[in-house]
Parts: sequence; C-alpha cells; structure tokens
Amino acid sequence: MLNLRPLTFAEAKEFIKQHHRHHGIPQGWLWGHAVENADGVLIGVCTVGRPVARNLDDGYTCEVTRLCTDGTYNACSILYAAARRAADAKGFRRILTYILETEDGGSLRAAGWNYLGETTGGSWDRANRRRTDKHPTCKKHKWGCGSWRYEGHE
Repeated sequence: MLNLRPLTFAEAKEFIKQHHRHHGIPQGWLWGHAVENADGVLIGVCTVGRPVARNLDDGYTCEVTRLCTDGTYNACSILYAAARRAADAKGFRRILTYILETEDGGSLRAAGWNYLGETTGGSWDRANRRRTDKHPTCKKHKWGCGSWRYEGHE
C-alpha cells in the first residue's frame, strides 16, 4: 500500500540527490508531494515549479520539474496524478512535464496526462549566456494536462 504525504523542499532535494538517474536538484519549487510505503519509508518525490521555458511562464502554467522514485511499482503514477489534482485545485490551467525520449510515458498515461509532442532537446548554452550542461541534451517528450488553447496560445 502506498500513501501520499506532504513534503518539504529540503526532503525533496535530499531524495533527488540520492536517487535521481540523470538530473540534479531543481532550482526552486511551488510545492511537492511524497509517496511512502506502508512502513512509512519515503519511496518517491515530485517537485512542481514554474515552467523552465520562460515563454510558458504565464502565471497559469506549472511544471513537474522532478519526479524521482526508488522504482516501486505505481509510485510514479501516484505522484503524477497528485500533481495534476493539486495544480487544478490551485487554479492552474495547465501542468506539464518532460521525459527523456527513451522513457515510454506509461506512468503519465496511467495518471491521465496527454502526450503533447517531441521537443528538439539541446543545450541551454548560448554564446551570449554560457552554461555547462549537466543534464541530458537529447530529444524530450512533452506531456501535459489542462487547456492548451487560450489567450492566443495555440
């Protein structure tokens, strides 16, 4: 039996640091959720923040910036579904996330999310704004829930 519980940013950062396969700790957050097993052991975390892509940061959109589990079956789906419900309850119109092209999105489908397409991936490094990439730069799959057609956003 898996149970949702509240989560502090400090707890999320520590769990992500120990367990995430390919990303570091997110820069900030709006809220997060945790899932624990029947013994009360933390087995997964989800952090939700403002969209990383600034053109999507319209005040009505949020993004799952990290989702990390120890591999327990159904933990990812529970966390994605909780993030979607919380975003809706908080008045967000859309929630989105990105997964690697090598991931199949089964947990997102199970949680009621929709596949929105493929991104080109790539680096955040630019000649006028140097960055060191510490994350995969491959293509990503974009997933979301909510209304994507409003106020000129097609």
